[in-house]
Formats: sequence, structure tokens, C-alpha cells
Amino acid sequence: MDKILVLDFGGQYNQLIARRVRSNSVYAEIKPYNKISCSEIKSAGYKGIIFTGGPNSVYDKKSPHYSPEILGLGIPILGICYGHQLLSYLAGGEIAPAQSGSEYGKTRLFVRNNALFKDVPGVSNCFMSHTDYVKTLPEGFIGIAETENCPSAAICNEAKKLYGVQFHPEVTHTEYGEQILKNFIFDICKCCPDWQMDDFIEKSVEKYRNELKGKRVLLALSGGVDSSVAAVLLHKAIGENLVCVFVDHGLLRKDEGDYVENTIGKKLGVNLIRVNAKDRFLARLAGVKQPEDKRHIIGEEFIRTFEAEARKLGKIDVLAQGTIYPDVIESGKGDSAVIKSHHNVGGLPDVMSFESIVEPLRDLFKDEVREVGLKLGIPKELVFRQPFPGPGLGVRVIGEITEEKLKLLKEADAVFRNEIDRLDFNKRPNQYFAVITDTKSVGVMGDARTYGYTVVLRAIDTDDFMTADWSRLPYELFETASSRITNEIKGITRVVYDITSKPPATVEWE
Repeated sequence: MDKILVLDFGGQYNQLIARRVRSNSVYAEIKPYNKISCSEIKSAGYKGIIFTGGPNSVYDKKSPHYSPEILGLGIPILGICYGHQLLSYLAGGEIAPAQSGSEYGKTRLFVRNNALFKDVPGVSNCFMSHTDYVKTLPEGFIGIAETENCPSAAICNEAKKLYGVQFHPEVTHTEYGEQILKNFIFDICKCCPDWQMDDFIEKSVEKYRNELKGKRVLLALSGGVDSSVAAVLLHKAIGENLVCVFVDHGLLRKDEGDYVENTIGKKLGVNLIRVNAKDRFLARLAGVKQPEDKRHIIGEEFIRTFEAEARKLGKIDVLAQGTIYPDVIESGKGDSAVIKSHHNVGGLPDVMSFESIVEPLRDLFKDEVREVGLKLGIPKELVFRQPFPGPGLGVRVIGEITEEKLKLLKEADAVFRNEIDRLDFNKRPNQYFAVITDTKSVGVMGDARTYGYTVVLRAIDTDDFMTADWSRLPYELFETASSRITNEIKGITRVVYDITSKPPATVEWE
């Protein structure tokens, strides 16, 4: 099987690069720059290497570097953003602060005829995010693209198959980014499209059948797409040795506890135990306002609840979770900047009574998880269910979590989702929900003055959940949703809509 190495230098789009490669049926794996040597890279048989972006300046001695030996391995390399500058630096080029200032966002790109830009127009839009640039090209390199402010937007040494682009071809804001990556993968690296989800399922089942033989596994089942797919995959591997525990922490959407129990437990026939732990979670969260504190508390309570349930079940050896790639990258693994911790990753307590944790989906993106789910025979309505964070509504209640705010949020969220669900399936956003803020404002109903909470509606369009744009929904939908929320739900006086994309925001508010 042909494969591409994504060499991670700490940028936030690293997982997205791997996803773009995989979408072309070529396997990509990510390795931190300081966890793999040149000899290991050479012996692994990679067909190509991609240097990722990163938050540093190459000329900073503390920034992540790599041995120049990698340029002589005879393996094609594509450097992206920081990776482009590092490639140039290792080859003897000069990197300096941009003379015309930094570039951020949509930028006009002018390209020259080159293998990397086959079938790419001479002028198009790309996504830039940099403050430094390649001032002096290394010996043997030529410039193959520029912008108004960056004369070295792309460079190459065709003889050695070394390429660098200052922009980000992996994000959807770069018009022909997909084509550029295809050119690198197939025309330059000569990869064969021989990696499929069927292979992932087959190899995962075999792996866990062997690794977990004779062991009992407790799965942290939320009822969402990720944990449900993980449950069916592990059930396929170890059968009755899998015990699924659904913790109803009181932070679920309206009527969600019953939905999970009926769908997963009864329709899919999974061995499901429902634990009603609302009082336990809310007691721990009382008075807590900081998002990271909430996440860590919820993560710890999840584990403690599972431990308590495990004691009732007898000997349990392993804890399973539905962690996926975005959970890992946003929890700041390696040298990446921490955005927020996930209860599946960054919020785990240090002391656990399980001998190990298995996360069968931690190398997959959301759309890949859905594809696996369909291939495993999980009903489409569950596979394409709304994404829901592990901490539940705990990260959609701004400030302290109270019974009152939770009740109001559940009702407002149900109204908003109900209105969007009236749209044709293909016109619905990829994710949509409500957030209740800690802000109250004055309102009026009839002749009476009211004073209630402000609710924020959030809807985004995305194909990977690493980048996202706010959804342009019909005004009539907002009018109906706002009217229903303020009229049907006593305690909410104002409704607003979040029009911030990711980046700079995250999808969730906390």
C-alpha cells in the first residue's frame, strides 16, 4: 500500500492535510517531527512527504527544525506554509519577515506552468496565513507562483522533486487546492489509490480481536456517531466481551436519553446499560464557570462513573472511547497549540483503574467515521445524526451551569433544530444548535417588562470540521425560530445568530 508521510511541525491544519490525502484513496499518516528519524522515514517506504505548517518562525532557534539529510532521501517533498519556509531554510535559502506585511485570508495567486500546478488556472484565489517569507531562494530552486505581496508564494527544485507553497492548499478557501494536492500525490509521488475504508474495518477488527482476546471492554457510549460506530466496530471484533455504558449526565439535548436507549440498545441490539448520573454531574459543576474547568470535571466524572459501573459488572480490563482526529489535534497533542481540551483526550484524570484505553477511531475524521458506520450497517439516520460534543450542553451553557439555564437551552435548541429539519436534507447545515449565554436583557411582552437570557443560534457548513463557514440560512427561518423561542419559552428575551467562521472561532462556544 502506497503511503504519504505528513511530518507534523505543530500547525493546526495537520490532520486536515492527511484527510485531503486520504480522500484520494491514498493512505497518509502523521508523525511528529521529533518522533521519527531520517532512517525510519527511508525504511518505511513512503512515496512522498508533506511538511506541515506551524506557529513559529524558522529562524527562531527554538522553532522545530529537521535534519537537512531528509532532502537527500530521494523522496518527493511538499512544504506548506511553515513547511515551505523550513524546506527552503534546510536547502540553504533565507527566510525573513515579510517586507509588505503579513498576508492572512483570501489572496490572489499567480502561477506558472509546472507539474504541481497542472490544470490550475494562471490566476486563482488561495488562503494565506504568514508573517515571514522566503527572501532568497535556495540554489537549484525556482519560483513558480507569487502574490502581490509574496514573490515566493511557491518554489520548486524539479530535479530533486522538492516543492514548497506559502499558502494552504488543504483548506477549502484555496480554490484549486485539491487539484494541487492531487498533482503532488499522483503525478509527482506516483502513488496508487489503493486505500479504502473496507481495509480500515478489516484491519481494525483483526487488530482488536487479537489485542483484546479474553478481555472485557467497557465502552463509553454517548449515543453520538463516534461512540456508536466505535461500539459496532468493537462488537464485530470481540462480541459479548464488549459492555456499553451510556451515561446520562443531564447535559443531553431534549429527549435524547430515551432516543439513545431505544436506538442503540433496542434497535441495534447492543448490550447497553443506562446510568442516570445527572445529580452527580451537576453537583460537581455547581459554581464552575471556566470552560476548561468544566471539561476536565466532566471528563473526570465520566471516568469515575465508568469505574463505579465496572465494579458492579465484575472484572473489566479496558476502557474504550470514540475519540476521533479533531479531538486529538484540538487537545494540543505534540507541539500544536492547545485550543481546547476534549473529555476524551485532554480531560482524563491521571489515575484510572482500567489497565488501558482503546480508541479505534482516533485516526479518522468525522466524514470517515460516517463512512465506516454505513459500511458496518448502522442506520443512516444515526450515522448522519447531529455532531454532539462529549461534554454535551455543558459547553453550550456559558458561565455557571444551572437547572434553569439547562432547561431553557434544551427547549430553545429543540425549536431551532426543528425549524432547520423542515429544510430539504441537502440544504441543511452540517451542524446547528443553540447556546445560552450568561447575559440577560430587558424585553417586553404585552404591557409587561421582562428580563431574560440571550440565546445564540449557531449553524455551520463544513466538509471536515477542521474549518467551517457560518451558514447562510433563510431569513424566514430565523424569523420563525426567534418568534417561537421568545414566545414559547418563558425566560428568554433575545435571540442572536453567530456569523463567525472557523477559524478564527471554533464550532463550539466553549
